[in-house]
Amino acid sequence: MVYGQRYEPLEGHEGFVQTGVASWYGKDFHGKTTSNGEIYDMNAMTAAHKTLPLGVYVKVYNKENGREAIVRVNDRGPFVKGRIIDLSFGAAKKLGVDVAGTAPVRIEALGYRVGGPAGREEYSSQVNYDAGNFTVQVGAFKDHQNAVRLSEEMKKAVGFSEIHSAMVYGELFYRVYAGRHTSLKSAEAAETSFSGHGYPGSFVVSLD
Repeated sequence: MVYGQRYEPLEGHEGFVQTGVASWYGKDFHGKTTSNGEIYDMNAMTAAHKTLPLGVYVKVYNKENGREAIVRVNDRGPFVKGRIIDLSFGAAKKLGVDVAGTAPVRIEALGYRVGGPAGREEYSSQVNYDAGNFTVQVGAFKDHQNAVRLSEEMKKAVGFSEIHSAMVYGELFYRVYAGRHTSLKSAEAAETSFSGHGYPGSFVVSLD
């Protein structure tokens, strides 16, 4: 469960499907390093997602206007409650999301791009989206000491906690991660527990 939106890991070659709100990010991040080490190009067809594997291609369907676009996940986010994917400006423009800023969407993981016959694009699906290296973000603070205090509490409670700093819409935040999980389902269960015990803004994060 991520801010009320549940991830449903699918087995075999079925892929990953999710519905929710898409947003976009542009010039404030243009030229900066993404989570996979690339330089963010706001005009390229890319996106940020919290837990899908980096490099996976995703088909995004705008439920308001019926437009579709295929993007490649190369970053982590969005870290705003209720949003499931952060589109590049180029992708947002193609989908008609750039003016309103957000839109209800359905996303479908296609897999990794491989060459098809006669130049046709094809995708190989992930075998298992549940396996990976996950944690739960239980808080984010502008004050570093507040993050340190919560991290120390989490270390005592669950044995593992780290603080990761990040610029979010031009502001520096210190994110507190708690717990390690090799299963997305296990991480989701931990997030539900955190949310029910005083940390309602918790959500699952992939540790790369």
